[in-house]
Amino acid sequence: MKFVSIIGARPQFIKAAAVSREISKYTDIQEVIVHTGQHFDINMSEIFFKQMQIPEPDYNLGINSLTHGAMTGQMLTKIEEVLIKEKPDWVLVYGDTNSTLAGSLAAKKLLIKTAHIEAGLRSYNMKMPEEVNRILTDRISDVLFCPSNIAVENLEKEGFKDSNCKVINSGDVMLDSALFYETISRKPEFDLPEKFILSTIHRAENTDDPQKLKSIFAALSEISQKTPIVLPLHPRTKKIIEDLKTCPAFDGFKTWAPGRIENLILVEPVGYLEMIYLLKKCSIVMTDSGGLQKEAYFFKKPCITLRNETEWVELIEHGFNIVAGIEEKGILRSYEIIKKRKSNFNVQLFGDGKASTIIIKELLNN
Repeated sequence: MKFVSIIGARPQFIKAAAVSREISKYTDIQEVIVHTGQHFDINMSEIFFKQMQIPEPDYNLGINSLTHGAMTGQMLTKIEEVLIKEKPDWVLVYGDTNSTLAGSLAAKKLLIKTAHIEAGLRSYNMKMPEEVNRILTDRISDVLFCPSNIAVENLEKEGFKDSNCKVINSGDVMLDSALFYETISRKPEFDLPEKFILSTIHRAENTDDPQKLKSIFAALSEISQKTPIVLPLHPRTKKIIEDLKTCPAFDGFKTWAPGRIENLILVEPVGYLEMIYLLKKCSIVMTDSGGLQKEAYFFKKPCITLRNETEWVELIEHGFNIVAGIEEKGILRSYEIIKKRKSNFNVQLFGDGKASTIIIKELLNN
């Protein structure tokens, strides 16, 4: 049996690593890895393949730095060429990126069975490209592997229960990876405060709006006066803040370089093993990432989401996460609430760390 795995962005590398490790246990499965090139910075891509022991991609399409339409279109063309050549039994797509949508579309048009891993998530914000990608991918896939009960319920509400598509609660493959790599996590090559908050900002809805980005950084700057904040900067965020001149949070930092704005510690992107270390050591996570919200929960850390909604509503319902929005006052208020909150993280929301086993067994039986 042959699988083609389509990946292109950092969160997908983490998810695919767990599934590829499970595939390697079977001598009768061949996996062909296609890297679309969506993340191409060495710290966002190459270092992941080395650190996470992911097999080198069989194809690297090198498609990046384009508009959503152009990127998805080029990926669709190139992935189709690969699928025609490889003739796989299954195409595996992960999450909600342009790579996900392009891979599922290419497979569907060639009548190749498609499995969507991390299916059923909904933020109900159709302005987010990720929401469009995940909804369309769910609709055209043959098997949907959901990370939680709520993801299954979302699909049932949309009529999937009565469709020919198979819906399975596999648990979350990111939990598989977190448990595996926790034991080999390593300290980043920069000095860490004894107590700190871990933050990431990368989502286009925040980075592409100067007022939103200024509001977020103003709040982070204020909070950092009480607790230092370590912020690995996504390449896109780094490029945008180089041009910001008016936000007080950037005073004295007109040209970006790794360093500090008082206790706001800006660093280059870190590898996954370093990120796991930071998650284990931090006190709070503040992020607009979807994956990092879950990873905060995996390592029993409260999280503040710097968006107006989240697809991981389980974390909100159990008090592990607060959706703060992007206004400075709301972020500061959420920080004061979460630092006082005592949460019981001994709740199993995303399976038991064996999602990859469930996924591969199911695919072999179809």
